[in-house]
Amino acid sequence: MRSSRDAPVDTMGAAACCDSGAPAPVRRFQVLASLMLSSQTKDQVTAAAMQRLRAHGCTVEKILGTDDGTLGTLIHPVGFWRRKVRYLKQTAAVLQEEFGGDIPGTVEGLLRLPGVGPKMAHLAMSIAWDQVSGIGVDTHVHRISGRLGWVQKATKDPEGTRKALEDWLPRELWSQINWLLVGFGQQVCHPVNPLCSACLNRYSCPSAEKPEDGPPPAASIKTPPPPPGTAAQET
Repeated sequence: MRSSRDAPVDTMGAAACCDSGAPAPVRRFQVLASLMLSSQTKDQVTAAAMQRLRAHGCTVEKILGTDDGTLGTLIHPVGFWRRKVRYLKQTAAVLQEEFGGDIPGTVEGLLRLPGVGPKMAHLAMSIAWDQVSGIGVDTHVHRISGRLGWVQKATKDPEGTRKALEDWLPRELWSQINWLLVGFGQQVCHPVNPLCSACLNRYSCPSAEKPEDGPPPAASIKTPPPPPGTAAQET
């Protein structure tokens, strides 16, 4: 269901919002800025704001030299834009003073930045530094993991879901979970009125609204052969 990679997160997520031709420190800062703007904001709105920021100049130096009013006009209408103006300016100052204008290359360093939480830190490590430090869990991943029964008991927040997923999911799959489930949530498993009838998980998902036509046809169910030396039982 995600093989086409055509959800908003695929074309307008943080990985797509940065200038791939920019110097590495600038590109990494743009990834972080995009993640900061994306909190509680649709990808379409974040992408448009990042396009305006890049046209203005999305570098540490340029952000520090831009007054709050202008910066607010550039990023509006992202969610909590006034707060994010403050976070962007404060973060840019820290990066210039302590990290030579680049973003930290560790989760611990990223979490020191104003407005950066675990989800952003792990996604920044993956996208900006190409390092898998943990699973980036947002509201989509949190919601869908619970619906699919991927957590043994209900978790109260995305951070609890992150820890629960990392307890059992093989590390080599951690980098796939965010884009996989975010896009799935955007296109199929909506917060309200999920498209269960169009979902290929509808027969196995414990939260699915089961279609009226019942289970899949028997011909589509592959029955494993009996163990060697035993007779198949009649059913």
